[in-house]
Amino acid sequence: MAEFSWDVRSPLDRALAVGRYGGHGDAGVALTEIRNFDLIQVMARRGKAAEMAKAAEGRFGVAAPETPKVVQTADATLIWSGPDQFLVRSKGDKHGMAALAPLLAGSASLSDQSHARVLVSVSGAKARTMLAKLSSIDLHPGVFAVGAAAATSMDHTSVTLWRGNDRADGQAVFNVLVFATFAESLWHTMQDSAAEYGVAIGHSEEF
Repeated sequence: MAEFSWDVRSPLDRALAVGRYGGHGDAGVALTEIRNFDLIQVMARRGKAAEMAKAAEGRFGVAAPETPKVVQTADATLIWSGPDQFLVRSKGDKHGMAALAPLLAGSASLSDQSHARVLVSVSGAKARTMLAKLSSIDLHPGVFAVGAAAATSMDHTSVTLWRGNDRADGQAVFNVLVFATFAESLWHTMQDSAAEYGVAIGHSEEF
């Protein structure tokens, strides 16, 4: 009998080549795929939004986002993804399906998106300029502050976009969450859009 081994691989394995790409000099954009995390979609059932919100706050110690923003806890990121719904990003099954289902099953529908989405971190001095080529969202710091989020599109591809904490050097960090089936296409688009500024390409498992 043949033996099979399921080796979980990133949808960007073929496309992502660690190193430098594009213009010379210091890289103006850093594209980093964030790997190996748990991602659960939580959607309130009809008439159960208040109950879901109460259960979520009891679990995470903070109110889940009800407007386009991100809420960070010590071990999870709660990302607004639409009316009465949010995503839970964590690691090590701390807030995976097995942990959340007993608490939220009565008030919300849960869907494990851990291997269905790809997360790309975009940072650097030219990050906003590059993203402006692909999205109509106003990313000016006075409008799109740390913690702001949006369900939008980039180059005709649906994404969840949010601004994370700034880098140590003060540069803004933007996170792009895209369905795995569209990830490679959007990756090439972002890489090409950033090429004129120089791109540092990599991947990380940092939370």
